[in-house]
Amino acid sequence: DRDTDKKRIEELLEENMVLEIAQKQSMNESAHLGWELEQLSKSTDLADSEKSFVFELNECASSRILKLEKDNQSLQNTIQELRDASLTSRESSLKFVELEKENQQLSKKIEKLQNQIEKEKQSNQDLETLSEELIKEKEQLQVVMENLKADKDRQIKDLKQENDHL
Repeated sequence: DRDTDKKRIEELLEENMVLEIAQKQSMNESAHLGWELEQLSKSTDLADSEKSFVFELNECASSRILKLEKDNQSLQNTIQELRDASLTSRESSLKFVELEKENQQLSKKIEKLQNQIEKEKQSNQDLETLSEELIKEKEQLQVVMENLKADKDRQIKDLKQENDHL
């Protein structure tokens, strides 16, 4: 869009210069016609028809100058509008770049947080595994303790019987 705007501005500037040159030529023609009018009015042989012709030429040149001035003003307004649009476009581009940087920073933070979450999940899984292993070991130790208790009770019973027998 910026490139298109720049090309359009360049085209309008060129057109503006052409119109300014045409305006200057028209003004020069008008001045030349005015000079010719003065020369003709000085001459005593000037007929009324020639005066009206020069007057008409002068009016045509004046109306053409006015038209060129209006066109020039319109083109200058268009150029200003395009410049304003270009500035707005640049500001939008700068805001977009700032938002893109902020987005990248937020993406990095999100990635770090996701890594921390993954580490926490892994840590939780490790703790669960360890907890399960400890529960199994506890159950095994309870079985061993019950077996030892049963053996001890049998030995006590056997020793009591042997003591009673003695």
